Amino acid sequence: MSDMIFREAVRADLPAVIALLADDVLGKARDFTQVDEAYERAFADISADLRNVLIVAEQGGDLVGCLQVTYIPGLGRHGAERALVEAVRVRSDRRGQGVGRELMAWAIDQARQRGCALVQLTTDKSRTDAHRFYLSLGFVASHEGMKLPL
Repeated sequence: MSDMIFREAVRADLPAVIALLADDVLGKARDFTQVDEAYERAFADISADLRNVLIVAEQGGDLVGCLQVTYIPGLGRHGAERALVEAVRVRSDRRGQGVGRELMAWAIDQARQRGCALVQLTTDKSRTDAHRFYLSLGFVASHEGMKLPL
């Protein structure tokens, strides 16, 4: 039995979450810095929004993973919500040990309990290991995603 705890992130977790986001190949190429006003504002906005939740995985007192879920209402699927999972990260020294699998299983179960019709996510095309991971969880590459940087 795992001693993993999944909980909503609190402000004190913000530096560790930012470090998780920066701790991969793509994250290192992005503009992650120390916690600043922009991160504080974003965290406050996520925390205040009932359709958004930032989840952390804690084990043995250490923060070892995180993800964000946004619950999106829609008219498709007979008005059911969908759960959009983003920013899935596992601390580099804990990858390959089942942390991500437990974290995603927990998020999927939460979406199911909420009555969501589906869970969706996007993953960068260069993340081939992540693609295999999500496929192993039952996700299907059913759509082509696009982004427009602003």
